[in-house]
Amino acid sequence: MKKTLLVLLSLVIISAMLLSACTPKTATPEVQVEPTQPPAPAEPVKVRWFVGLGAGSDEPTFAPQQAVVDQFNASQDKIELVLEIVDNDVAYDTLATQIAAGNAPDIVGPVGIRGRDSFKGAWLDLQPYIDAANYDLSDFDPALVDFLAVQGEGQLGIPFAIYPSFIIYNKDLFDEAGLPYPPTAYGEPYVDADGVEHEWNMDTLRELAMMLTVDANGNDATNADFDSAQIQQFGFMNQWTDPRGIGTFFGAGNLVDDAGKAQVPANWQAAWKWTYDGWWTDWFIPNGPYGGAEFLQGPGGPFSSGNLGMVHLHMWYVAGWALGGVDFDWNLAPTPSYNGVTTAKMHADTFGILQGSKNPDAAFEVLTYLLSPEVAPSLLNIYGGMPARFSLQDNYFTTYSETNFPGMEINWDIVVESMAYADNPNHESWMPSFQETTDRYNEFWNYAANTPDLDLDAEIALLIADMQKIFDAAK
Repeated sequence: MKKTLLVLLSLVIISAMLLSACTPKTATPEVQVEPTQPPAPAEPVKVRWFVGLGAGSDEPTFAPQQAVVDQFNASQDKIELVLEIVDNDVAYDTLATQIAAGNAPDIVGPVGIRGRDSFKGAWLDLQPYIDAANYDLSDFDPALVDFLAVQGEGQLGIPFAIYPSFIIYNKDLFDEAGLPYPPTAYGEPYVDADGVEHEWNMDTLRELAMMLTVDANGNDATNADFDSAQIQQFGFMNQWTDPRGIGTFFGAGNLVDDAGKAQVPANWQAAWKWTYDGWWTDWFIPNGPYGGAEFLQGPGGPFSSGNLGMVHLHMWYVAGWALGGVDFDWNLAPTPSYNGVTTAKMHADTFGILQGSKNPDAAFEVLTYLLSPEVAPSLLNIYGGMPARFSLQDNYFTTYSETNFPGMEINWDIVVESMAYADNPNHESWMPSFQETTDRYNEFWNYAANTPDLDLDAEIALLIADMQKIFDAAK
């Protein structure tokens, strides 16, 4: 019995083995692995650069500006810089429309104070970006950096192209009058022919200007026989500026106070009265009727005629078109002080970033590229500006002299020193109802320039009242 069970068990085991060998095996399905694809490259961030509020909207500048853009785009692949050039005649309206539509460009420039403040409140404060990038401002005069800061709005720009102001004087007329030249540096006194030192201030300027003002009989304006109806040579003028610029000659200010009320600062009133007396009492400044006199007509206005002893003007005037062809010798001197304070009004161009920028970090990277020592010189050549960077100025003056005034010894140090006396607030700063206010103060100024024996205090009071009406209507 046991033998039979053993045989049967063996047969079962053998059968099971045979069955297992004959049963087809089920294949384990293979996992299909897709080949790894590299991630698609990120699209570069687009930064729009708007040109038109200042220089750069004339056709000859188009290609050189585009070359700067192409150079930047070729230098990296994270940002695509796009140039948008708009004709200056429509640039203000175009930019205003873009801002209102939420389609603001990122960077705007070059732009001066007047253009910047036409869009008051629209600009990004750059200080947080300067701090985050640890951006080096040591190559700029601190006063010039502060010049581009606006109280309540922040650091709205970094210095780029600047046009300081100073005295330009006719050396030949000084020689003819037997007068020593003005000082050669800020802080120096004026030393007269007797060796007596005088503070270089508005009183000294007035005295010199009167001695340089001459009538048809050769009498100067300090002489009792001087004939104011036959003047043939004047001593001084603030050439090509407006009442705000003339006011700033005596110190920085604004026609609107911190509370938004119309005002004429006391120092501006003093400057206006000094000028009015210069027109009609002391006779050393060309008034309205004399402004069109033939003897004051020159390629660069009154000074280039050779019949004006001194002017206060900006660096943009020291150019071949204005002074390159004159037949007299000239040089540069400091701006005089008023009540111990010197203010040399400044024109300056910069680049700003709008608050509506969709890519402010990328825009700041572009901005610093445009302002870099490697790139700024090419842009300055395009726009004709003086570099704000100390490190670019020496070479600039050498090249500029060779190009415009070969062989002349010009006191370029005055230009550099003048940067430290820039006006802040600037004389071109924002006002309510900008154009209407401008029209009203120019009306006042033209009336004063053409009308002797005015009660100037009464006219200033009327101007303030009229400006207040304009300001109130703008609210």
